[in-house]
Amino acid sequence: MADVQTQNALIEAHALARHVRMSPQKARLVMDLIRGQKAQDALQTLKYTPKRAAKHIEKVLRSAIANAERKADDAGAPLDVDQLFVAQCFVNEGPRWKRLRPAPMGRAFRYQKRTAHLWVGVAEHHVAAAERVAANVAEAEAQKGVRGTARRVRKALTGKQAPPKKGKK
Repeated sequence: MADVQTQNALIEAHALARHVRMSPQKARLVMDLIRGQKAQDALQTLKYTPKRAAKHIEKVLRSAIANAERKADDAGAPLDVDQLFVAQCFVNEGPRWKRLRPAPMGRAFRYQKRTAHLWVGVAEHHVAAAERVAANVAEAEAQKGVRGTARRVRKALTGKQAPPKKGKK
């Protein structure tokens, strides 16, 4: 029973890319496009989005999907990648690079090169997780043994409970 309980939880995974040389504001525009979509649909959206951030976010999303597959393999649970969706995604501001630009009369102007931290989390859809748990329970029932199988067949044929065993009192 412990096996079934450990596999009852949804499979979730995330990936993070830090210090991406891009403005967080521009990256958020692309992140908003994929939030809540199925993983495969999100990959297609990113593939045809003409923004520079799309390539970086696609790489992080592929990494999150691979992490989910790895997590499922480690848990011994089958995972249908088509049932994954983008559960969470956000962009945080990274450190700013301070730079100087020459200005007239020997002066200098400061400017900042912004960086971003990209975070994408994927999760298994709850319906797919329920189907996976039901399949695991059915497999566990099938592995119980011959006596259990005979009892289940007898119960299915008669439509009643099997009579209790007579034994020593």
